[in-house]
Amino acid sequence: MHVKKVGLLGGGVIGGAWAARAVLNGMDAVICDTDPEAERKVAEVMENARRAYSMMTIAPLPKPGTWRIVRTLEEAAEGADFIQESLPEREDLKIRLLAQAETAMRDDVIIGSSTSGLLPTRLQSGLKHPERFVVGHPFNPVYLMPLVEVCGGALTSEKTRQDAASFYTSIGMRPLHVRKEIDGFIADRLMEALWREALWLINDDIATAEEIDDAMRFGPGLRWAFMGTLLVYRIAGGEPGMRHFMNQFGPSLKWPWTKLMDTPELTEALLDKIVAQSDAQAGDVSIRDYERLRDSCLVSIFQALKTNDYAAGQVLANYEKQLWAGQAKTSVAASITNEPLRLYEGRVEPGWLDYNGHMNESRYLQVFSTASDGLLQLIGADVGYVERGHSFYTAETHIIHVREMRADAPFYVTTQILAADEKRMHVWQTIYRAEDDLVAATGEHMYLHVNSAAGKACPMLPEVADKLAPIVTAHANLPRPANAGRSIGIRPKA
Repeated sequence: MHVKKVGLLGGGVIGGAWAARAVLNGMDAVICDTDPEAERKVAEVMENARRAYSMMTIAPLPKPGTWRIVRTLEEAAEGADFIQESLPEREDLKIRLLAQAETAMRDDVIIGSSTSGLLPTRLQSGLKHPERFVVGHPFNPVYLMPLVEVCGGALTSEKTRQDAASFYTSIGMRPLHVRKEIDGFIADRLMEALWREALWLINDDIATAEEIDDAMRFGPGLRWAFMGTLLVYRIAGGEPGMRHFMNQFGPSLKWPWTKLMDTPELTEALLDKIVAQSDAQAGDVSIRDYERLRDSCLVSIFQALKTNDYAAGQVLANYEKQLWAGQAKTSVAASITNEPLRLYEGRVEPGWLDYNGHMNESRYLQVFSTASDGLLQLIGADVGYVERGHSFYTAETHIIHVREMRADAPFYVTTQILAADEKRMHVWQTIYRAEDDLVAATGEHMYLHVNSAAGKACPMLPEVADKLAPIVTAHANLPRPANAGRSIGIRPKA
């Protein structure tokens, strides 16, 4: 099924977002909406969607399609290759308006409904071709959220289900086939259970709205993003798996700590079904492998949220500030001698490795950066100095990789000041493998002292310059590293 033009019945929050997803995937969208502000509202949704897609992927998107607002259902349906209905959530209204739109459609066009819970058998009851009707229930924002629940009615053909799922997949979504027609489908029923419990917690003055949301976004919500409920519980059961978890926590279903006590009897048959489905879901992946996958996914979420300084990302950012502040308080009290400073030592962490099993090149820069922080703390250019508006910015860096370093290998870094004036520091650093004292890499850096507020280079403040001066003097008599100032190039053949 090749879709070039999408007809959208309704251009509100959901319909406008469907339009954005279609247009950004190279399709033309014709949107029926009688709201006089519809064009402005859809344009604003489109702008947000474009911004989100530009951050989400660097893969080249197709040339955007066009979009326009029309005032009748027939205009939106005429000539469309796929119809998506997002009308108000009233069964009688949907039945009547779907039948009206059908009069202008080709006989082979699928109608997908965005309904969040109405039964497809009832919604297709007024159509002449009910076999081409299917629910395609999305989640807000539709242009970003991948899940779309695909549910057919009693008269929906299997081809319609499959073709609708293929269309949704083609625009970057993840179809979930709902096996049996049921009010609310799957995801909304799960959310409804949580919603009902939340209302009771507020009603009984146990928690506020903010506290309930915090319980989700700082806790299970983070894991649900990538593993869902059942797989999380399987991992909680340890090496014995889901059966062990159910034996441990299954009896709690009868405890009166929830308002939702209407649960199925945990019979051996049900337990066997849960365990068998969990085993099939996990396949041959071990608990330890799932634990590592879980940890990697959580770290990715934390890092992504940190870029927005929000939720768990804000917790991580604040934790890192504490770590930096703690490092500043416990920085190495190096004695100034006629030797390079030794300000940082550590080990190659497991997450630092590339596909060859060696330390990734970006981590060499991280190690040099941490060693440089040790130097800055030593001369008083610490967190407090930065908060007062002054800092050192890296103007130039040259790294030479000499030997590989493997996981858990201990190392140490030495730092030598090659030159300095009132605004600049020329620094040479060497990473040594602690196991054999051989050079693993060298780094040469030029640091520029800057007034952060003005965004311009300026002389160091006296308290920093005074601490730097004796180091410069002590290092003046050290041999200049052989590769200092080296440029990269291939010599031409004689």
